[in-house]
Amino acid sequence: MAQQSAGVLLYRVAERGIEVLLVHPGGPFWRNKQVGAWQLPKGLIEADETPEAAARRELEEELGLAISGELVPLGRIRQAGGKIVDAFALAGEFDPAALRSQTFELEWPPHSGRREAFPEIDAARWMTLDEASAWILPSQRPLLERLEQALAF
Repeated sequence: MAQQSAGVLLYRVAERGIEVLLVHPGGPFWRNKQVGAWQLPKGLIEADETPEAAARRELEEELGLAISGELVPLGRIRQAGGKIVDAFALAGEFDPAALRSQTFELEWPPHSGRREAFPEIDAARWMTLDEASAWILPSQRPLLERLEQALAF
C-alpha cells in the first residue's frame, strides 16, 4: 500500500499576484537539487489522524507555524514515487527567516557508522504561481493549478 501524506499550501495575495510558500527538503540527498525539488510542507498521516489534522501538524513540525482557520481541500495527488498526498490550501503569512524545522538522523556518509542530524526542511520561500510551477516537484504541479482555480476572483 502506498504511503499517505498530507500538507498545506500556504498562499497570499501580494503585489506580484498570488504567491505560495514552498519548502526545500533538508539532508544530503536534496542538497544540490533545486529546480523540481521544492514542495508544499507535508508529512505522513498517522493511524489516528485525519488528513486535515496531519496537514496542520506537519506545517507546525516542518515550519514552526501553528495555524488556525478553515483549510480549502485541493484534492489528492499521487507523486512520481507512488506516495499519495492530500493537500489543503490556507491564506496566511510566514517569514521564511523564522523557519524552525524538526530534524532527522541519518547515517552519513553512507556505511561510515556515523549518524548526523539534518533539518527536515532547510529553506522556505514565497514564489509566484509561475515561479512555483518551475521549482515545484513536478508531480505536485497540479496543486498549483487547483489553487488558482479555487481562488479565481
